[in-house]
Amino acid sequence: MSQSETKQVGFIIGRERDFPNAIMKRINENYDDIRADLVKMGGTMQDTPLPYNVIIDRMSHEVPYYRSYVKYAAMRGCYLINNPFTWSIDTKFLSGALVQKLGYKSPRTVVLPNKDIEAETVPDSFRNLEYPMDWQGIIDYIGSPAIFKDVNSGGRRFAYRVNNVDELIQRYDESGTRTMILQQVLDTDNHVHCMVIGGELTHMMSYSFDERQYHDCTLDLDGPIAQQITEMALTLTNLYGYDINLPEFVVQDGEVYVINATNPSPLINHELMTDTQFDWIIDAVTDLAVSSIREPKEQRNPFDLD
Repeated sequence: MSQSETKQVGFIIGRERDFPNAIMKRINENYDDIRADLVKMGGTMQDTPLPYNVIIDRMSHEVPYYRSYVKYAAMRGCYLINNPFTWSIDTKFLSGALVQKLGYKSPRTVVLPNKDIEAETVPDSFRNLEYPMDWQGIIDYIGSPAIFKDVNSGGRRFAYRVNNVDELIQRYDESGTRTMILQQVLDTDNHVHCMVIGGELTHMMSYSFDERQYHDCTLDLDGPIAQQITEMALTLTNLYGYDINLPEFVVQDGEVYVINATNPSPLINHELMTDTQFDWIIDAVTDLAVSSIREPKEQRNPFDLD
């Protein structure tokens, strides 16, 4: 880690611009002793020095090399937002099982065998796998329509609505090496997402699937439903130890269901959000990055060598 007086915040990003650019601008214009820029990497040696005190990781769930780098950075004392060790084991199926264990309501979900496997295999490699698949039984359990989506947490990747067995098999055949889940669709337009920053701050947003946009939350924020969602979002986020998380809920017949317990890399941009929502997130994440430098905190990892 660099011992220079100027501390550094690094971003690992993909195509997004609004979120990282706003935070880098905010930090670089308001703090003389902290600089923010994109992380640069290209072949990482085991003694590669790290200039970053904090890295905000938005892309390692998509690029395996990035995930190797951020784990290395965490081992070298850099604070990662979010924790790469926790993120590596987080899946939508695992988090759904956790939701049920906590006694929360969740849609019915099935995790499916991979269509293709990257490793070299022979027929005997799959002696544990039942074949043929009972596609009709799976649809009967989940119901239709259903959501067929990537099991991994982070972003909205490879998600489709399927209405019958034929559509499910078609999408399954297109899934390649991805591990996929099939999830029940709850018949309600009341979708509420709760952004959690730093394990403490929350901002509730109503989401329209028709418009693919967020609106100001339509719930009574002082009412019991909103309070329940807030408590559930904080509980789930802190169990994982995420600094940024966007749990997703629906409200059906007065009952709250957890659709996605974790999303450590949610989309954050002007097109998707209101100005108030976007600005709140930028302020909260900027404060989180700065406080993680000013008052360093210990990050969970499986190798406590101190």
